[in-house]
Amino acid sequence: MLNKFKKSCLVVMLAAGMLLGANVGAQAVDFKAKGEWRIAFGLGNAQLKGGHGVQKHDLFGATQRLRLQLDAVASENLSGRVWFEIGYQDWGNAGSGGALGADGIQVKVKNAYLDWIVPETDLKLRMGIQNVTLPNAAGGSSIMGATDIAGITGSYQFTDEVGLTAFWYRPVNDNFNGSTKSNGEPRYDEHYLDNIDLFGLAVPLSFEGVEVTPWAMYGMMGRNALYNYNTSKGGLGRAATFNTPDGALGNSLFANVGYQGIAGNLDIHNGTRQLNGARRGFRHTKAYSSLFFFGLPIKVTAFDPINVEFEFDYGYFGGFGKDYVWNYRRGFAKNADSSRSGWLIKALVEYKMDWGVPGIFGWYGSGDDGDIKNGSERMPSIKANQKFTSFTGAAGQDFYQNSNFKGGFNETMCSLAGTWGVGLQVRDMEFLEDLKHTFRVAYIGGTNDPSMVRYFRGAGDWAGTDGYEGPYLTKNDGLVEFNLDNTYKIYDNLQVGFDLGYIINCVDKGTWNHSRRWDANAGDRHFSKHDAWKAQLTFNYTF
Repeated sequence: MLNKFKKSCLVVMLAAGMLLGANVGAQAVDFKAKGEWRIAFGLGNAQLKGGHGVQKHDLFGATQRLRLQLDAVASENLSGRVWFEIGYQDWGNAGSGGALGADGIQVKVKNAYLDWIVPETDLKLRMGIQNVTLPNAAGGSSIMGATDIAGITGSYQFTDEVGLTAFWYRPVNDNFNGSTKSNGEPRYDEHYLDNIDLFGLAVPLSFEGVEVTPWAMYGMMGRNALYNYNTSKGGLGRAATFNTPDGALGNSLFANVGYQGIAGNLDIHNGTRQLNGARRGFRHTKAYSSLFFFGLPIKVTAFDPINVEFEFDYGYFGGFGKDYVWNYRRGFAKNADSSRSGWLIKALVEYKMDWGVPGIFGWYGSGDDGDIKNGSERMPSIKANQKFTSFTGAAGQDFYQNSNFKGGFNETMCSLAGTWGVGLQVRDMEFLEDLKHTFRVAYIGGTNDPSMVRYFRGAGDWAGTDGYEGPYLTKNDGLVEFNLDNTYKIYDNLQVGFDLGYIINCVDKGTWNHSRRWDANAGDRHFSKHDAWKAQLTFNYTF
C-alpha cells in the first residue's frame, strides 16, 4: 500500500514538474491568435460555352471558410506562424464536410513557416510553407501570385533605397507513382525526375516617388513532375487531377506551363495513345526542362494625386520534345513542339479624388502564331493572378474561385497570356459612410492566330473549364466584362460584400466551328456559347 502511495506521489510530482516546466517555457514566447470567417452566397452561371451539358453546376450555392492564424513570437529576431484552414465547405456537400452531420473533414494546414534573423546581421529568413506573390505592378502578378508554396525566402536591406531578396521554392516533388508498359515493365522509375524547383532573385529599389523591382526566376522541371499527380499508375493524369486542397496551384500550373499542350488546351497526346494500332506517345528528348521568368514592375507616385504603374514580363518553358497533335481536317499530325515562351506588358493610370479613384488600365500579351512546330508564343506562368477584373480575374475573388456555382471559373482564368485588353474603372467610391463601390468595364481580345482552333480537343475547351487555361481567344474573339463590387462595414470586424458581374460573349462562332467536333452523338457537333453572369453576397469577420 505504501509503495503504491509513493508511486502515486511520484507520478503527481513528475506531472507537476512537467506543467511547471511548460509554463516557464511558455513565458518566454508570446502567442498571438488571429482569424477570419467568411460565409458567401452566390447566384449565377459562369460558363461561357454552350451546347450539350452546359448546366453542370447549380445556379445557386452557399459556402464558408475559416482560417486561424497562430504566431509564436520569441523576440523580434525569432517567430513562427501556422495557418489552419477549415473549408471551403459548400453547404450540403458531403465531400467538403458541409452535408447533414458536417464532420469537419476539411481541416488542413495552409501555411507553416519560421521567421528568423541571422545573428549579428540584418539577413531575414523565412523557411516553410508560405504564401508568395512575386513583385508586380498594374493588376497583380502574371507569373505567380497569392499561392502557397514550400521553400526558403531570404531578404537583406542594404540601404533605405536598395534591398535584395533571394528564394528557393519547391512546388512539386515525389508525386510520380510510376507508369508501366503494356507488358508490365516499368516505364520510368517511381519518384524519379518528378521535381520542380524554382530559384530567384529580386532587387527592390525605392526612391522618392518611384519604386522599381527587377526580378528573375529560373526553374528546373523533371519530365515526370506532372505525371500521375493524385492519380493511379499507368499514364498521364489530366490537368484537373493535378490539384492541391485549396486549388491554389493545381490546375494553373499544369495548364499554364504548357506541359499538356503548347497552348494549354490543345489535343496533344502526352503519355500513351493508341493510334492506328500502334502505341505512340510523347517523345521525351531530355530528363529535365528549364523554366525562366523575368519581370520589371514600376510604380510612380511622384505626381500625386496621379498614380502610374507599368510592368513588363517574360516567360519561357523549354518543353520535352515533339508530340502528336490532333488536326480537325487532317487527323493526327506529328512534330508539335511542346516548348512555350512569350511576353506581356500591362499598365495602370489612376487619379485620386475625394469621392473615388478613376483610372484606365490595359495590357497586351504575345499569342500563338499558328505554327505548332515552333511551340507556343503565349507566356507561361506558375500561378497567374491578374486583378484587373473581378469575374475572369482575381480582384476580390480569392474566396469564390472554388465555389460550385461559378461553374468552371478558377485559377486558370486569371492568366492574361494570349490576350489584350483595355478597361475603365472607378474604385473606392464612397458616397455614404462605410459604404464603398468599385465599377469596372473591360474589353478582352485575343492575340492568337485563328488557325490554332484546328488543334483543339472540342468546340468548348476554349472557355477555360476542366483544368485548361483560358479563356483561349483568337484575334477574331472578344469578351466584354462589367463589374460592380460593393462593401459595407457593419462593425469594425465585420464587413459585407455584394458583387455583380456580367460578361458579354463575343467569341466568333465561325472561327470555332473549325475545332474538333469530338462529341457528335451528344449533340456538341457545333460551337455554341452564351453570356456569363453572377451575384455574390459575402460576410467577412476578422479578428
